[in-house]
Amino acid sequence: MNPELDFVMKTIKSRDVHFVRLWFTDVLGACKSFAVSPSEIEAALTEGMGFDGSCVAGFSPTEESDMLAFPDPETFQVLPWRPSQDAVARMFCDVRLPDGTAFEGDPRQVLRRMVDKAADEGFIFNVGPELEFYYFRSPESPELLDRGGYFDLTSLDYASDLRRDTVLALEKMGIPVEYSHHESGPSQHEIDLRYTDALSMADAVMTHKLVVKEIARVHGVYASFMPKPLIDAPGSGMHVHQSLVDFDGNNLFFDENDPLGYNLSDLAKHYIAGILKYAPEFCLVTNQYVNSYKRIIGNGEVPACLSWARTNRSTLLRVPGYRPHNPDACRIELRSPDPAANPYLAFAVMLAAGLAGIKEGLEPPAPVEDTNLLTYSSHAASDAGLSLLPANLGEAVELFAASDLMKETLGEHIHSYLVEAKRADWMDYLRHVSPWELDRYLAVL
Repeated sequence: MNPELDFVMKTIKSRDVHFVRLWFTDVLGACKSFAVSPSEIEAALTEGMGFDGSCVAGFSPTEESDMLAFPDPETFQVLPWRPSQDAVARMFCDVRLPDGTAFEGDPRQVLRRMVDKAADEGFIFNVGPELEFYYFRSPESPELLDRGGYFDLTSLDYASDLRRDTVLALEKMGIPVEYSHHESGPSQHEIDLRYTDALSMADAVMTHKLVVKEIARVHGVYASFMPKPLIDAPGSGMHVHQSLVDFDGNNLFFDENDPLGYNLSDLAKHYIAGILKYAPEFCLVTNQYVNSYKRIIGNGEVPACLSWARTNRSTLLRVPGYRPHNPDACRIELRSPDPAANPYLAFAVMLAAGLAGIKEGLEPPAPVEDTNLLTYSSHAASDAGLSLLPANLGEAVELFAASDLMKETLGEHIHSYLVEAKRADWMDYLRHVSPWELDRYLAVL
């Protein structure tokens, strides 16, 4: 028996595990699962477990629906919110076709392919996301739990116990948490995961979102990762800190001789330029819903200008300077993604854009340090020589559809599915008559 299988089987026996849930995601990032008994695990690891892919969004039509889920034993964890007796564990899966080849519609395989491409060039892609979310009384309406604000530690922060229980559950599953705190919106919170390699982190993000929701359910409330659930409160983002390191762990973004004084290497600057060039094309992936653009455009909340800086938090990309002379802390932070994104695809397109910037030898524009870009209209941005992210899902899907880099990164299957599905979303939205329109026009037109 190989060591990984041996560990899984011993843990199943010692922890009284009676069900193992096999997790994977559809193209939009919804977690899918089915359970197997421990007696099936050895066969699952070697031969895969069959399932009907036609029932999964973005997978395959009925006539080509036979799929195999191959569990990754390195992701085996017991679910801490389930009873310890007759316990339940989980493993993430790679999805393959009956002939054993990787299924091109599997988001985890897309990220694995990009990570392998980076490794071929001598890079390990590390990411550390900051996930924001809201607690509400129920999923039926956005009724708040508290009126707290940023970093509040008072009775206003009603959800401290929920965050504590969530962090403890994550750590029991081997996912280190770096920070947790109340965010700036009422009943809004943030839990940040300690950086690691992109594939492990994408698994961790999927786990994070499920754990947040499960702990909320145990407490009788509802957690939402909707990008903009409230009109008059901040939206929820997923700022993604990222860097490239070599196989010895040396941070390739760090250079203390940087003439700009930012301690950034030329490679890091090429990477930044790649992100800025391709951000409009990958915005459909990092911000995939109609509601995502309510957070980005016109609220003074999210940087929409294609810009970067060190101290200016109104730019799209920032170079955090908490420990500027520590090579391990050198990274960039992309501030536009939201937590409703599929993390496998989001990390894949960010890495693809950065690597393209390196390959093309792109140079970033001058940093913007002293201007508040959050208040810039499209006209003001144009006058300043700055481009913007797409203003809505309709613009985003057409930029994505025309992108050769996105086709190459995601593959024809996922690329074409997203174009079709998101064009349909946009058309449904355009046809919808909202309460805002009725309130404004019905009685006067």
